[in-house]
Amino acid sequence: MRFSILTIHPHFFDGPFSEGLLSKAVQQGALQISIINIRDFADPPHFRVDDHPYGGGPGMILKVEPIVRAIRSVVKPDEETSVVVLAAKGKLFTQSKARQWAKNIDHLVLICGRYEGIDERVSEFFANEEVRVGNYVLMGGESAAVLIVEAVGRLRPGVLGNPDSLSDESFAKPGTREYQQFTRPPKFEGRNVPDVLLGGNHAAIRKWRKSGESA
Repeated sequence: MRFSILTIHPHFFDGPFSEGLLSKAVQQGALQISIINIRDFADPPHFRVDDHPYGGGPGMILKVEPIVRAIRSVVKPDEETSVVVLAAKGKLFTQSKARQWAKNIDHLVLICGRYEGIDERVSEFFANEEVRVGNYVLMGGESAAVLIVEAVGRLRPGVLGNPDSLSDESFAKPGTREYQQFTRPPKFEGRNVPDVLLGGNHAAIRKWRKSGESA
């Protein structure tokens, strides 16, 4: 699966994608992650990517032209592609959406907003949808892009070391969260592991875990 992240701050991603399972998945070819600098598609000589909003108001708006050029530079006709604007007014990103993209999309293009937002024509005419990662406002879409790449990427074959982890975790089924987990030592400063997990009765363990799955 390919991820293309369109941003005016490409170095933001130097750290998140160079560590852990995401880095390993890229090295092994299970995922491809490309960081696209929107400024590279702005007009010379100043390569300006923002301008004042029509109608007045505070802040600046990311311009439509460089973003659309950046989109067109990465989209291929033979791929199932979804172009997504990351914006606080978008639909809430969920585990269900992550599964949908991981299953049905070859190429996910994530457009990172900045300042007061993006020219609305990008969302209306050149993107498939707007998405937010929570009910709060970030300084830009870069943090949201990292979250989405991790949530979607880990669902793709070959990314997790043990794919069985996906079937027994929070939100694997709608409205459920993973049961509590413990490991050695069985006793620590007066806090003990539940007896049921130490007895070897697997039916009782399954029942206990089932009782702990709740929204």
